[in-house]
Amino acid sequence: MHPLLKGAYSNYSQQERSFTYKGLKITVLPGVFHPGLFHSTKTILQFLDQEELKGKTVLELGAGTGLIALYASQLGAISWASDISSVAIKNVLLNAEQNAFDISVVESDLFADIHQEFDYIIVNPPYYPKQPQTESEMAWYCGEQFEYFQNFFSTLAQQIQPQTKVLMVLSEDCDLDRIKDIAQEADFSLSEVFSRTSWGERNYLFRISH
Repeated sequence: MHPLLKGAYSNYSQQERSFTYKGLKITVLPGVFHPGLFHSTKTILQFLDQEELKGKTVLELGAGTGLIALYASQLGAISWASDISSVAIKNVLLNAEQNAFDISVVESDLFADIHQEFDYIIVNPPYYPKQPQTESEMAWYCGEQFEYFQNFFSTLAQQIQPQTKVLMVLSEDCDLDRIKDIAQEADFSLSEVFSRTSWGERNYLFRISH
Protein backbone atom coordinates (compact mmCIF):
# COMPACT_ATOMS: atom_id res chain seq x y z
CA MET A 1 0.00 0.00 0.00
CA HIS A 2 0.95 3.64 -0.34
CA PRO A 3 2.88 4.61 2.85
CA LEU A 4 0.14 7.02 3.99
CA LEU A 5 -2.56 4.39 3.54
CA LYS A 6 -0.40 1.78 5.25
CA GLY A 7 -0.01 4.04 8.27
CA ALA A 8 -3.71 4.79 8.40
CA TYR A 9 -4.61 1.10 8.14
CA SER A 10 -2.10 0.20 10.86
CA ASN A 11 -3.83 2.60 13.25
CA TYR A 12 -7.32 1.54 12.13
CA SER A 13 -6.59 -2.17 12.61
CA GLN A 14 -5.56 -1.75 16.26
CA GLN A 15 -9.20 -1.65 17.30
CA GLU A 16 -12.00 -4.19 16.88
CA ARG A 17 -14.11 -3.42 13.81
CA SER A 18 -17.25 -4.82 12.25
CA PHE A 19 -19.05 -4.79 8.92
CA THR A 20 -21.66 -6.80 7.03
CA TYR A 21 -21.49 -8.66 3.74
CA LYS A 22 -24.69 -10.05 2.19
CA GLY A 23 -26.27 -10.66 5.57
CA LEU A 24 -23.13 -11.92 7.29
CA LYS A 25 -22.05 -9.95 10.34
CA ILE A 26 -18.27 -9.94 10.46
CA THR A 27 -16.16 -8.88 13.42
CA VAL A 28 -12.51 -8.06 12.72
CA LEU A 29 -10.29 -8.44 15.79
CA PRO A 30 -7.21 -6.20 16.18
CA GLY A 31 -4.35 -7.40 14.01
CA VAL A 32 -6.50 -9.58 11.72
CA PHE A 33 -6.70 -8.81 8.00
CA HIS A 34 -9.84 -6.76 7.28
CA PRO A 35 -11.50 -8.38 4.24
CA GLY A 36 -13.97 -5.55 3.80
CA LEU A 37 -11.29 -2.97 3.06
CA PHE A 38 -9.36 -4.81 0.35
CA HIS A 39 -10.37 -6.06 -3.07
CA SER A 40 -8.78 -9.51 -2.99
CA THR A 41 -11.44 -11.10 -0.79
CA LYS A 42 -14.26 -9.51 -2.78
CA THR A 43 -12.77 -10.98 -5.97
CA ILE A 44 -13.07 -14.47 -4.49
CA LEU A 45 -16.57 -13.87 -3.15
CA GLN A 46 -17.81 -12.65 -6.53
CA PHE A 47 -16.42 -15.74 -8.23
CA LEU A 48 -18.06 -18.07 -5.70
CA ASP A 49 -21.46 -16.66 -6.67
CA GLN A 50 -21.18 -18.52 -9.99
CA GLU A 51 -20.07 -21.82 -8.45
CA GLU A 52 -22.36 -24.62 -7.28
CA LEU A 53 -21.17 -25.12 -3.70
CA LYS A 54 -24.12 -26.95 -2.15
CA GLY A 55 -22.78 -30.04 -0.40
CA LYS A 56 -19.17 -29.31 -1.42
CA THR A 57 -16.31 -29.33 1.08
CA VAL A 58 -14.48 -26.00 1.09
CA LEU A 59 -11.27 -25.03 2.89
CA GLU A 60 -10.34 -21.38 3.37
CA LEU A 61 -6.58 -21.59 3.93
CA GLY A 62 -5.29 -18.60 5.88
CA ALA A 63 -8.80 -17.59 6.84
CA GLY A 64 -8.33 -14.44 8.93
CA THR A 65 -11.90 -13.52 9.88
CA GLY A 66 -13.30 -16.57 8.06
CA LEU A 67 -15.53 -14.52 5.74
CA ILE A 68 -14.91 -16.75 2.71
CA ALA A 69 -15.64 -19.93 4.67
CA LEU A 70 -18.79 -18.35 6.12
CA TYR A 71 -19.98 -17.19 2.72
CA ALA A 72 -19.36 -20.66 1.28
CA SER A 73 -21.50 -22.06 4.13
CA GLN A 74 -24.21 -19.56 3.26
CA LEU A 75 -24.11 -20.96 -0.27
CA GLY A 76 -24.57 -24.50 1.06
CA ALA A 77 -20.99 -25.72 1.40
CA ILE A 78 -19.45 -27.74 4.23
CA SER A 79 -16.79 -25.26 5.30
CA TRP A 80 -13.41 -25.50 6.97
CA ALA A 81 -11.17 -22.60 7.94
CA SER A 82 -7.52 -22.66 8.94
CA ASP A 83 -4.90 -20.12 9.94
CA ILE A 84 -1.43 -20.06 11.50
CA SER A 85 -2.51 -17.18 13.77
CA SER A 86 -4.17 -18.01 17.08
CA VAL A 87 -5.91 -14.61 17.00
CA ALA A 88 -7.36 -15.38 13.56
CA ILE A 89 -8.61 -18.75 14.81
CA LYS A 90 -10.37 -16.95 17.67
CA ASN A 91 -11.81 -14.52 15.12
CA VAL A 92 -13.20 -17.28 12.88
CA LEU A 93 -14.84 -19.02 15.83
CA LEU A 94 -16.40 -15.73 16.94
CA ASN A 95 -17.83 -15.01 13.48
CA ALA A 96 -19.07 -18.57 13.03
CA GLU A 97 -20.93 -18.36 16.35
CA GLN A 98 -22.51 -14.97 15.73
CA ASN A 99 -23.69 -16.05 12.26
CA ALA A 100 -24.87 -19.48 13.50
CA PHE A 101 -22.75 -21.52 11.09
CA ASP A 102 -21.03 -24.78 12.00
CA ILE A 103 -17.50 -24.46 10.58
CA SER A 104 -14.56 -26.75 11.28
CA VAL A 105 -11.64 -24.57 12.40
CA VAL A 106 -8.00 -25.70 12.52
CA GLU A 107 -4.91 -23.82 13.69
CA SER A 108 -2.29 -24.90 11.17
CA ASP A 109 0.80 -23.72 9.32
CA LEU A 110 -0.50 -24.28 5.78
CA PHE A 111 -1.43 -28.00 5.56
CA ALA A 112 0.65 -29.24 8.52
CA ASP A 113 -2.36 -30.12 10.71
CA ILE A 114 -5.00 -30.61 8.03
CA HIS A 115 -5.85 -34.22 7.20
CA GLN A 116 -8.96 -33.95 5.08
CA GLU A 117 -9.90 -34.01 1.39
CA PHE A 118 -11.68 -30.99 -0.11
CA ASP A 119 -13.59 -30.09 -3.25
CA TYR A 120 -12.29 -26.51 -3.01
CA ILE A 121 -9.18 -25.02 -1.44
CA ILE A 122 -9.29 -21.21 -1.47
CA VAL A 123 -6.24 -19.07 -0.71
CA ASN A 124 -5.79 -15.32 -0.31
CA PRO A 125 -2.04 -15.43 0.38
CA PRO A 126 0.53 -12.96 1.68
CA TYR A 127 2.70 -11.90 -1.24
CA TYR A 128 4.98 -9.01 -0.28
CA PRO A 129 8.63 -10.20 -0.10
CA LYS A 130 9.60 -9.41 3.47
CA GLN A 131 10.13 -11.51 6.59
CA PRO A 132 7.08 -11.23 8.90
CA GLN A 133 7.95 -10.27 12.47
CA THR A 134 4.54 -10.72 14.09
CA GLU A 135 1.42 -12.87 13.64
CA SER A 136 -0.45 -10.00 12.02
CA GLU A 137 2.36 -9.44 9.50
CA MET A 138 1.97 -13.04 8.29
CA ALA A 139 -1.16 -11.87 6.45
CA TRP A 140 1.00 -9.54 4.34
CA TYR A 141 4.57 -10.84 4.01
CA CYS A 142 5.57 -14.11 2.35
CA GLY A 143 9.25 -14.09 3.36
CA GLU A 144 12.22 -12.47 1.65
CA GLN A 145 12.61 -15.46 -0.71
CA PHE A 146 8.87 -16.09 -1.12
CA GLU A 147 9.09 -18.93 1.39
CA TYR A 148 5.31 -19.00 1.84
CA PHE A 149 4.82 -20.00 -1.79
CA GLN A 150 7.69 -22.46 -1.74
CA ASN A 151 6.12 -24.21 1.26
CA PHE A 152 2.61 -24.00 -0.17
CA PHE A 153 3.43 -25.55 -3.54
CA SER A 154 5.79 -28.17 -2.08
CA THR A 155 3.01 -29.55 0.15
CA LEU A 156 -0.05 -28.99 -2.05
CA ALA A 157 0.30 -32.21 -4.06
CA GLN A 158 -0.32 -34.39 -0.99
CA GLN A 159 -3.48 -32.45 -0.17
CA ILE A 160 -5.42 -32.51 -3.43
CA GLN A 161 -7.52 -35.06 -5.28
CA PRO A 162 -8.37 -35.04 -9.02
CA GLN A 163 -11.64 -33.22 -8.34
CA THR A 164 -10.13 -30.55 -6.06
CA LYS A 165 -10.35 -26.97 -7.28
CA VAL A 166 -7.51 -24.89 -5.86
CA LEU A 167 -8.14 -21.15 -6.19
CA MET A 168 -5.65 -18.39 -5.35
CA VAL A 169 -6.17 -14.65 -5.64
CA LEU A 170 -3.20 -12.41 -6.50
CA SER A 171 -2.89 -8.71 -7.19
CA GLU A 172 -1.10 -7.06 -10.07
CA ASP A 173 0.99 -5.41 -7.34
CA CYS A 174 2.77 -8.67 -6.52
CA ASP A 175 5.54 -10.48 -8.40
CA LEU A 176 3.30 -12.75 -10.45
CA ASP A 177 6.18 -14.12 -12.55
CA ARG A 178 8.14 -15.17 -9.46
CA ILE A 179 5.13 -16.91 -7.95
CA LYS A 180 4.36 -18.70 -11.23
CA ASP A 181 7.99 -19.84 -11.45
CA ILE A 182 7.83 -21.28 -7.93
CA ALA A 183 4.62 -23.10 -8.86
CA GLN A 184 6.17 -24.48 -12.04
CA GLU A 185 9.17 -25.81 -10.12
CA ALA A 186 6.70 -27.91 -8.11
CA ASP A 187 4.87 -29.05 -11.27
CA PHE A 188 1.91 -26.70 -10.85
CA SER A 189 0.47 -24.13 -13.24
CA LEU A 190 -1.75 -21.09 -12.69
CA SER A 191 -4.57 -20.32 -15.10
CA GLU A 192 -6.70 -17.19 -14.75
CA VAL A 193 -10.41 -17.90 -14.21
CA PHE A 194 -11.63 -14.50 -13.07
CA SER A 195 -10.40 -10.93 -12.58
CA ARG A 196 -11.72 -7.75 -11.03
CA THR A 197 -10.51 -4.16 -11.12
CA SER A 198 -11.36 -1.73 -8.34
CA TRP A 199 -9.77 1.60 -7.45
CA GLY A 200 -7.24 1.06 -10.23
CA GLU A 201 -6.00 -2.25 -8.82
CA ARG A 202 -6.54 -5.48 -10.73
CA ASN A 203 -6.92 -8.72 -8.85
CA TYR A 204 -6.65 -12.07 -10.59
CA LEU A 205 -8.17 -15.35 -9.44
CA PHE A 206 -6.12 -18.33 -10.59
CA ARG A 207 -6.98 -21.99 -10.65
CA ILE A 208 -3.96 -24.06 -9.71
CA SER A 209 -3.48 -27.31 -11.61
CA HIS A 210 -0.99 -30.11 -11.00
